[in-house]
Amino acid sequence: MNTKTILVNTASPDKARSKVLIIYTGGTFGMAHDKDGTLIPFDFGLILEHLPTLRTMSLQLTVVSFEHPIDSSNINPEHWQLLAQIISDHYNTHDGCVILHGTDTMAYTASALSFMLEGLAKPVILTGAQLPISEPRSDARENLITALDIASAKEDGAPVVPEVCIYFDYELLRGNRSKKVESMQFDAFDSGNYPPLAKAGVKIDYNRSVIRKAEIHKGLHVHQTFDSGIAILKLFPGISRPIVESILKTPGLKALILETYGSGNAPTVLWLIDALKAAIDNGIIVVNISQCPGGMVLQGRYETSRDLLRIGVISGADMTSEAAVTKLMLLLGGHAPEKVRVMIGKSLAGELSE
Repeated sequence: MNTKTILVNTASPDKARSKVLIIYTGGTFGMAHDKDGTLIPFDFGLILEHLPTLRTMSLQLTVVSFEHPIDSSNINPEHWQLLAQIISDHYNTHDGCVILHGTDTMAYTASALSFMLEGLAKPVILTGAQLPISEPRSDARENLITALDIASAKEDGAPVVPEVCIYFDYELLRGNRSKKVESMQFDAFDSGNYPPLAKAGVKIDYNRSVIRKAEIHKGLHVHQTFDSGIAILKLFPGISRPIVESILKTPGLKALILETYGSGNAPTVLWLIDALKAAIDNGIIVVNISQCPGGMVLQGRYETSRDLLRIGVISGADMTSEAAVTKLMLLLGGHAPEKVRVMIGKSLAGELSE
């Protein structure tokens, strides 16, 4: 995939106070109307014309755009690898990064990057919009301005938020705790199991007690190898044996995310337990994730989850499905199954409560 790069100094002719990388992948944010009224990708060379407020921020911006912007529904691990590489290439010369991304899979990308960018000590803020920047009521302007403010924010010379986050509708959320919960309103994202890292009002109020501490001594290490041999099985009343068995017998399946009820509960029918046990005995990793947007899996708390615990299903605690998917893909791509079984239940980037 090709990219194109432009430089924008919003402080010119004065010296910029900070350098921020902007990566534009596509999505609703960057669509603008041409003379015929057709929506076309936004020209970031004209960003100061669309957002004159940027001139007050005194930033040196490096804007890297996908040559062919994509709808976020088409995002795949290849795009995550490209994003991680661009961030790595500019990491030492920039103070932070803002990624403009479609909302549909933003939580997946944020989760993936949180695991890929081990040792991250600078902000990587994903944002987007529910309405194109060309629309009068667009949320794109506020989302971008505040995301840039957060990406460039420092305290005593150190970044205030040295982790992968989503900023949307006045809230900053941990990326691997986030889910898209709304398609028609501006408050598109929520992190039911983790409080916001910041709220933007008259000023940006940072909740410093819940922001991850940077491991500066580690240095940035990028993980790039994915294995997508996973599936999600969402339980529902009346789920049939042939459907479950067909998924578990899929060629190349290495891990299954089992989306259960409540605190990790599943039907106690013998055929389901036997099918899951046979899959586990054959080396497939099964992780229990709750269908609820809040709360966590507590295997063994109720009779309807004791059998899962007994046969070797791994509790996903309070991980989101998005975090579980991307974490499993990366772990399977870099480790033997035995190690994956241990690491999936450990917090690698603040994605679960231990």
